[in-house]
Amino acid sequence: MKVYIGSLNPTKVEAVKEVFFQDDVTGIEVESKVAAQPFSDEETLEGAVNRARECAFMKKSEVGIGLEGGVMEIDGDLFLCNWGALVDRKENLYRASGARIPLPEEIQKGLETGRELGELMDVYAKKANVSKDEGAIGVFTKGQIKRAEMFSHVVKLLKGQWEHDNQN
Repeated sequence: MKVYIGSLNPTKVEAVKEVFFQDDVTGIEVESKVAAQPFSDEETLEGAVNRARECAFMKKSEVGIGLEGGVMEIDGDLFLCNWGALVDRKENLYRASGARIPLPEEIQKGLETGRELGELMDVYAKKANVSKDEGAIGVFTKGQIKRAEMFSHVVKLLKGQWEHDNQN
C-alpha cells in the first residue's frame, strides 16, 4: 500500500513509517494552509486535515496523512497540542489528537510575540533542530516522550479507526 505523509520533517515521517511499517511510506512537502505556528486546536487540526487531503488528492495513494503540532490555551496557559488526519482514497476523513503538556511562561511569552515554537525551543534547549529531534515534548518531559513517539501515538489512533471502518 502507498502512504504519503504531508511533511519532510523526520520525526513525522518516522512516526508514520513506524505504524505503517509494512507499507511504502513517503514524505512530501505540502502546505498546511494555516499559520506556521497554529494557536488553537481548531487551527492545528485544520493544518493536519489540509496536509492529509493534499497528499490523498495530489498523489495516487491508499492513504494520505497529515500531522500538525501547535499550541492551545486553557485558562491563560499555553499547552502543546498535536493533531493528525488520515484521508483515504474514498475521501473518508479520520482525525485524532494526542498528548498535551503546559509550556513554561518564557516559551509562552515568546510565542505571543509571533515567534515559532521550534525557534524558541532551539534557544531554550541550546541546540539546533529540536523540532526535528526530541521536540518540545522531549525537552519538557526530560526525554520520557519524544516528538516521534507522540506523533506515532496519533498515527496509531488514525490507522486503528481506518482499519475498524475497513474490516471485512
